[in-house]
Amino acid sequence: MITVRPLSMPDLDKLQRIGKCTFEQAFGADNSVQQMNRYLRQRFSRTQLRRELHEPHSAFYFAETAGEPIGYLKLNFADAQTEPQDKSAVEIERIYVLNAWHGKGAGGALLQTALDTAQARRAPYIWLGVWERNHHALAFYRKHGFIPFGTHVFRLGNDRQTDIMMKRNLA
Repeated sequence: MITVRPLSMPDLDKLQRIGKCTFEQAFGADNSVQQMNRYLRQRFSRTQLRRELHEPHSAFYFAETAGEPIGYLKLNFADAQTEPQDKSAVEIERIYVLNAWHGKGAGGALLQTALDTAQARRAPYIWLGVWERNHHALAFYRKHGFIPFGTHVFRLGNDRQTDIMMKRNLA
């Protein structure tokens, strides 16, 4: 059975492990080892994750089975959103699931948590950025009612990549 729960500071080590692992599983084969390692060191350091967990306008969740994380979600609200948007909108900054759990409901459970949170906050829409070459994720979000509305640059180390911004209206 898959459950979803919010994270707190004692979850830092598990968040760091699953964050690095899922990001590398998702993008390691399509990026240089040097750029990947640089990104992982910067974005998944204990200092950076501690800062993110303390951000009052962000929330993290684990998808778990038997008490072990198999995926995670990061939501941003208000000024914590990574791109200028309606301050009442909700951003899914990260939603990642271990490869072994793809297609088994973990991603859907995390997405449902994001949608429930956005609806509880009366957000007009929920949005995210997806790498243009991540066809699996693009199809997942389209299937769940997200539509493209723009692009933005994502930096993986020194590599500039294009993300497709997608949103789902909730009003």
